[in-house]
Amino acid sequence: MSDTETKAYTHWLYQAVGIGGRSLFRRLLAESTPAEIYDRARHDALTEMMSGKYAQKAGQIEAAAHSHDVKAEYEKLTARGISFVCCTEPQFPRRLADIPDPPGALYYVGRLPNDDEKALAVIGARECSEYGSSMAARFGSMLAEAGVQIISGMARGIDGIAQQAALAAGGYSLAVLGCGVDICYPSENRPLYENLITSGGILSEYPPGIEPRALLFPQRNRIISGLSDGVLVVEAKERSGTLITVDMALEQGREVYAVPGRVTDPLSRGCNRLIRQGAELTACPEELLQQMKPGCSVRVREGRKRMTLQGTPGRLYELLDFQPTAAWFLQQKYEEVWGTPITIPELDREMLQLCADGFAERISGSYYVRRG
Repeated sequence: MSDTETKAYTHWLYQAVGIGGRSLFRRLLAESTPAEIYDRARHDALTEMMSGKYAQKAGQIEAAAHSHDVKAEYEKLTARGISFVCCTEPQFPRRLADIPDPPGALYYVGRLPNDDEKALAVIGARECSEYGSSMAARFGSMLAEAGVQIISGMARGIDGIAQQAALAAGGYSLAVLGCGVDICYPSENRPLYENLITSGGILSEYPPGIEPRALLFPQRNRIISGLSDGVLVVEAKERSGTLITVDMALEQGREVYAVPGRVTDPLSRGCNRLIRQGAELTACPEELLQQMKPGCSVRVREGRKRMTLQGTPGRLYELLDFQPTAAWFLQQKYEEVWGTPITIPELDREMLQLCADGFAERISGSYYVRRG
């Protein structure tokens, strides 16, 4: 039997046992080949193999054998550009092999992560602040540029921002979905979804066509942490779904890193609590990179760009925050810190240039926030 035929029967069996049938799938693979199981199912002879708690699944698998065209269905899958890899194949990600409750198989488009390269999960709040957005982009970009693979869930907010930054830096990123790989969720991240297909990867243990459901995402999170050497939390509330991934990472023996934030900011309470509990405080990508890849130097394009900011623009940039700051307050701080007067029209003119150059953004009138 060819490798393609073996995959076709394995794919049939994986779908036949259904979502939540990982342990049964592994047990059946250990006892027989998928093709042999299919033949028994076609003859309604699976009960003898599936005694005890699995007996009720025998009828379900036999029905799937009678209604499923094994080769045709697998050809439909591959024709859509979707790949299938079983836990018994050498292409199956090594990091997932040893985690508790590993997936039995995976669907993916694009590329799987490289087992020999470092990988970091970057996760955090969906409704992130300007500070969180900036930090996610900075970590995603600089670490990816240094060869660290960025793993996340393509969610709105921190996850998607870090992944988009990684791809923009020419690095690799993989999204692990809580639905089929043929479904873009959330739909607003369609541009990122398409970029991942061409320049990174999208992966799920759920078959194509499975819609996103709340109960699927916690299970998805164990794969995000399992594919990574460590997990970086950028922003999280004290009670946050992000912390489910942290718990799974600790169970898997992965390192946990957290970006600190203001003690008065609800979006930083989760990170600050993780740091109190022993997570590694991580203030900049360079520090984290030295832990993950000792001796590796990172090209800080952002730093070189900032060096071009001199005189009034450079001084104003140093005073900017990730929270909106009024022009009158910037004027006051400028004169206090630098001892030089500046008029509001002059300040607005310089700030608009900083906005045009991507260093700042104007928010509702004469309020400005830092970018980058």
